[in-house]
Amino acid sequence: MLLTNSTLAILPAEEKKVSLQFDLHRVRLESVGVGVPMKYDAELTNAKPPGEIVSQGNFGPWVGSEPGATTLDGKYVFDKADLGVFSGIAGILHSEGQFTGSLDSISVRGQASVPDFRLTMAGNPVPLSTRFEVLVDGTNGNTILRPVVGTLGKTTFTTSGGIIKHERDAARTVSLDVSMPKGNLQDLLRLAMKGPSFMEGVISLKTKIDIPPLTGRVREKLLLDGEFQLSQGRFLRSSIQDQIDMLSRRGQGQPKNEDIDEVVHEMRGAFRLNNEMMTFKSLSFAVPGAAVDLAGGYDLNADVLDFHGTLKLQAKVSQTMTGWKRVALKPVDPFFSKEGAGTFLRIKVVGTASEPKFGLDRGKKPQEEKKTEQESAVDSRRQEKNNGNETGRHRVAQ
Repeated sequence: MLLTNSTLAILPAEEKKVSLQFDLHRVRLESVGVGVPMKYDAELTNAKPPGEIVSQGNFGPWVGSEPGATTLDGKYVFDKADLGVFSGIAGILHSEGQFTGSLDSISVRGQASVPDFRLTMAGNPVPLSTRFEVLVDGTNGNTILRPVVGTLGKTTFTTSGGIIKHERDAARTVSLDVSMPKGNLQDLLRLAMKGPSFMEGVISLKTKIDIPPLTGRVREKLLLDGEFQLSQGRFLRSSIQDQIDMLSRRGQGQPKNEDIDEVVHEMRGAFRLNNEMMTFKSLSFAVPGAAVDLAGGYDLNADVLDFHGTLKLQAKVSQTMTGWKRVALKPVDPFFSKEGAGTFLRIKVVGTASEPKFGLDRGKKPQEEKKTEQESAVDSRRQEKNNGNETGRHRVAQ
């Protein structure tokens, strides 16, 4: 049997949704007898993402009593698939591979590449390629990712998890585990941010990615929970790196030593993203002579930073200065030397991601706030008691 220039329409379960249409350029089915698999080859345009599919293989025989048990196998080439139909991403995908199994359990193995993969919010293309093995339920579209090995730019990562539609949900839920043992930070920044990367380094990342049923804005629904470690970090914008170099000089008590230059830093943290709020349970930053420990959050929607923590320097306060200040500040050194540091300061980072503001944190510690609340309650009770005593004495006087 030969079909040419026909259309296959898959009607959605919900009336408001648009049907998926596949343009079948050429489909040939060859049957050699009852109870024997049919050979097929097909050329068609995929519905979403739109792209050209060429496939050959075997299908059947059809199991009427249990359609999911119907067997199939073959190979495919998926070319010129436009990812721009999906919200938030873009690029042209090419994939090829082979598959085997039954309709309710199809094992697919292959590779895919997107030379111009990009996030539309940033627009910077970064080449993406993957080698994958997935298990697909052809009766409902649920997909289990066995470890998928991907390369983004020069960075290799692995992903496992699933894309599942649960019985009561209208759409699918994405749940993934991502591991990046030794990534190139510039690859990630180039993908996520507009303009050139502002930092380089080696990043180690482990995170869980959960996206509830795929409706609405993905960023609002994206859930992250993980930790990272950055080594050999260096800022590529000279003004920022100059400040880091000066921090290291002062931290080592050598504020005029120009040989302390282009210092590298380390950073690590544990984070969670929920409802467009990135919360850092811990965030530490270190350069020779200085260490910063912070906790706080970043509101992606409002672009607001709110971090509080400590700055520790090896040098004493007076040693961070030059000239007469170095001498004048020696008497106060003991007041700032604590917790094993030459200088210990409470700091905060507020403002926006593009214009962060660093300063001393003069707020009270949580313990102090708790104590103040308790003292306030005690004072309030004392005041009420005093007011009662005053009223009693007034009545006696009358």
